[in-house]
Amino acid sequence: MNVSKKTAIAVCVLMSVFLIIGTAFAAKPKKAAEKEEGVYTIGMIVKNLGNPFFEACERGAMEAAAELGDKIIFTGPDVPTAEGQIALIDSFIAQRVDVIAPVANDPDALIPVCNKARNAGINVVAWNSPMTSEGVEIYVDNPTAESLGRIEVQMLADLIDYEGEFAILSAAATMPNQNLFIEWMKEELKLPKYSKMKLVGIVYGDDLREKSYNEAMGLFKSYPNLQGIISPTTVGIAATARALEDEGLSGKIELTGLGLPSEMAEYIKSGTCGEMALFNPVDQGYLTVYASHAIASGEIAGKVGETFSAGRMGEFEIVEIKGQAPSIIMGEPFIFDAENIDEWKDVY
Repeated sequence: MNVSKKTAIAVCVLMSVFLIIGTAFAAKPKKAAEKEEGVYTIGMIVKNLGNPFFEACERGAMEAAAELGDKIIFTGPDVPTAEGQIALIDSFIAQRVDVIAPVANDPDALIPVCNKARNAGINVVAWNSPMTSEGVEIYVDNPTAESLGRIEVQMLADLIDYEGEFAILSAAATMPNQNLFIEWMKEELKLPKYSKMKLVGIVYGDDLREKSYNEAMGLFKSYPNLQGIISPTTVGIAATARALEDEGLSGKIELTGLGLPSEMAEYIKSGTCGEMALFNPVDQGYLTVYASHAIASGEIAGKVGETFSAGRMGEFEIVEIKGQAPSIIMGEPFIFDAENIDEWKDVY
């Protein structure tokens, strides 16, 4: 009788163990199946919250995620600092997301925490602000910095008849995309046709509306002979346009740069901003999610020459650009002026 009792207890224990083991093994295929179906969590970190450009990017990211079945966590620090982004990346590492996609405020400062994520098995995809292979696997680029920098000088030259003093109102001095735009502006200015144009100052509004506005006002006072301003940032160009109108300087100081049609339509129609350029931020968010999905799924490994499909945007190839991680280029910049702005102001 005692033997039977012990046997019964042993059988019960063994059944319980097998049940626990069976449950554990049953859970694993479900997770694997989810990954095979393409369910990835992508943590996207922008320069700062409240920036209309990145709000448009978010729309594109959510569109792509809906098509792919992925989950997007779209966030950023309240102010554009590396410290705020590092804290968010650490948070995503703790959450075990599949991909972290930062728009670096300071790429060098982000390298250690990005590598921490990669060592934890998380893919890291930079976008909008270039990083090197030292910190990320791939970079989803805008139209190239060269094309954006050169076209801004070309637009201003048309507005001021290739003659006069001008200044640049940029975002932050640590933002690599802004610095690259300015480098290429300076390269364009070396051409003989710009010999009568003079760059007199560069100021930084840190992509904050009021600081950018105040920097624009400072330019008006510091350079009484100023003929034009280039602002290669959507926050900066809108703030400068507002400052020009507040000071009654519309048409007296020409304005161009990179702007959102939804924010700049009235300034373009009033003549405060003669023309401006940009690329589609909705498409950039969309493309970044497709690229993130492709690298998380193993469709691409981040090597030059690889291709992947990005939904409605078609096929893209990873290319090599000096000073950047293997890169995916969106296309060429688009110019907005009084003739076409109404077509785009309700789009983004």
